[in-house]
Order: sequence, then structure tokens, then C-alpha cells
Amino acid sequence: MKKISNTKSKTALKKSLLVIMMALPLTTALSGCVIAVGGHDKDGFNYSVDYEDREHENKAHLNKLQHNMSFEQVQNLMGLADFNESYDKNGEVIQVLFYRTHRTEKDGLTTKNECTPLIFKNNVLMSWGDTAFRQL
Repeated sequence: MKKISNTKSKTALKKSLLVIMMALPLTTALSGCVIAVGGHDKDGFNYSVDYEDREHENKAHLNKLQHNMSFEQVQNLMGLADFNESYDKNGEVIQVLFYRTHRTEKDGLTTKNECTPLIFKNNVLMSWGDTAFRQL
């Protein structure tokens, strides 16, 4: 009787080892890849998907803005705008960059009403904020 029990134990052990050996490669293959999200791209622009971090960073950069900064200086400071509009008004080129600074809806989308506008005339920063935008 001991031989039968011992044989059953060995068979069960072999089956367990076989299952483990088959499962190990599957778990490794199915574990997938880890993708780092956030940071800066080759041009130095932040591409973090965490909207709260982006809003905080944009607000901090807005505090560093000064009137008469060049368009290039502002883009170097602020990074890529969420929206960019440009038009001609009385022979002057007006450009408005919109940067996300607050959230109004929990929809995962960025809309202009969640952004602070920066207004340029002929590539020079003239003003920013909703009041300035309404005066255009």
C-alpha cells in the first residue's frame, strides 16, 4: 500500500511541476511592458498625462511671464500650447496660445474654457488671461 501512495505522490508532484513550468513562461509573456509616462521630449516639452501636474506647471510658468516677451521666449518657458489661434487685425498679426490651467469637467479632455489665453501682437506678448482675451 505504501508503494501505491508513494507513486501517487510522485505523479502528483510531476503534474504540479509540469503546470508550474508551463505557467512560468506564460506569466512572463503576459506581464507586458512597462511604459514610462511623463517627462520631456527631445525638444524639452513636458508630455505628462497627469492633468493636475500639467496645470500646476503651467500656472507656475504663467507667474514668470513678462510683458513684451518674444513668442519664442514664451514657448521656451511654457512649452507646447494646447490650442493656437492666429489672425490679422488692422495689419497686426494677433496670435493666441491657450495653456491648460484648471479643470471644469471630469471628461479627460482639454477645452479652451480650461485654459489661460496668452495674447501676442506681432510675436510680442501683450497680455494674458480671460479679461485680456475678452478685450480682443
